[in-house]
Amino acid sequence: MMLRGSLLVEDEASVRLATLQAFKLAGIPADAVSTMEEAAGLVDERFAGVVVADVRLPGKSGMDLLGVIMAIDREIPVVLVTGHGDVGMAVQAMRQGAYDFVEKPFRTEQLVGVVRRGLEKRRLVLENRALRQTVQARAGLPELVGQSLPMQRVRQFIEAIGPTHADVMIEGETGTGKEVVARHLHAASGCSGPFVAINCAALPETMFESEMFGHEAGAFTGAQKRRIGKFEHARGGTVFLDEIESMPLSLQVKLLRVLQERSLERLGGNDAIEVECRVIGASKVDLLQWAERGAFRADLYYRIATVGVKLPPLREHPSDVGLLLAHFVGQACLRYQRPVPDWTPAQLEAWAARPWPGNVRELKGFADRLVLGVAEPGAVDEAAGDAAALSLPRRLELHEKKLLREALDEADGQVAQAAVRLGIPKKTLYDKLKRHEIGGIKGPPCAD
Repeated sequence: MMLRGSLLVEDEASVRLATLQAFKLAGIPADAVSTMEEAAGLVDERFAGVVVADVRLPGKSGMDLLGVIMAIDREIPVVLVTGHGDVGMAVQAMRQGAYDFVEKPFRTEQLVGVVRRGLEKRRLVLENRALRQTVQARAGLPELVGQSLPMQRVRQFIEAIGPTHADVMIEGETGTGKEVVARHLHAASGCSGPFVAINCAALPETMFESEMFGHEAGAFTGAQKRRIGKFEHARGGTVFLDEIESMPLSLQVKLLRVLQERSLERLGGNDAIEVECRVIGASKVDLLQWAERGAFRADLYYRIATVGVKLPPLREHPSDVGLLLAHFVGQACLRYQRPVPDWTPAQLEAWAARPWPGNVRELKGFADRLVLGVAEPGAVDEAAGDAAALSLPRRLELHEKKLLREALDEADGQVAQAAVRLGIPKKTLYDKLKRHEIGGIKGPPCAD
């Protein structure tokens, strides 16, 4: 049963019908059930109405229901309907958190007035909660830095699409800030649910259904208890599917079915569970081109890409390099407790002209090294015209370090992929990375 508003719990059919009619005439949406057990499963912390319950019910009482609801959320208004001999009990219930009580026989306008006040109180409670959650969410957001026209367009997209709850596909090269934009879209939605990030490249095919959709106890060997999947955990929030292009086609079919029906079944279960979350996909490749080659399902792309946005690589908005560098240097100075380093206009001009294949992520790493005093002189001193003062072995060493870092950035930190790009054994690359003190490595240490 899907609640439309407030909830009436009354076992007498004639009273139930008359009260619902009074609510309808007063413009108060409401549903009704006859037992405490039915009512308890319909109320959660997102409930936006008022619970009106008779104290005396078949089975467990309205007092029992009050205890259940107070355990869920003490700010849900509960109005108890009492007989002549139950007034003392009702007063005790108000001490335990009930909003009000109405004595039988009651005038319908009296009950309607109490419910209206309860609805207004609940509205204010939920609005204040949503405001606090929005403030908290934005306080922890990574900043979207940049004043260039491409970045202004990204901000306009977030402002326009964020509050709509529409599914979104974000495309952009490695390091352009796809997750940052996804988090801003989530914050702009005002949703109370969590932001759940899933790296599709790191999700084993054998664990896909269990991780994404959950499983029931006994669904497979080792499944000793029920597990809530990522989509169910993200209820009222956002699921972020990063590197969605890496998802095998067989898994894309399963995901497509869930998104089409907006419901899922836990592995080993039969009950349909509504998918109550926004879905944001992210890819570092052109998914339509992949779809034309048969490497990605076009129907899945169009299902998620209700709207889409392409993030600009850093080389297309070089005017933001200075702002980004200042931002990241400030963060690094606080993190490492180091003073702000100096740089010249000529150096900044040279840095802005660099291609930055790793985009903003690469620039952030460079800012860290600049603060720590270990930035490559090839990126610093050459801009100042001092490269000629370096010896040939030092120049070769710096050039090798630059190539290693670029290969690692292009491989998104995956050493095995970077080794293939460079045409050297993985163990050799690990040795070189260690010698040059290059971090940002993903994956287990080399055991070759």
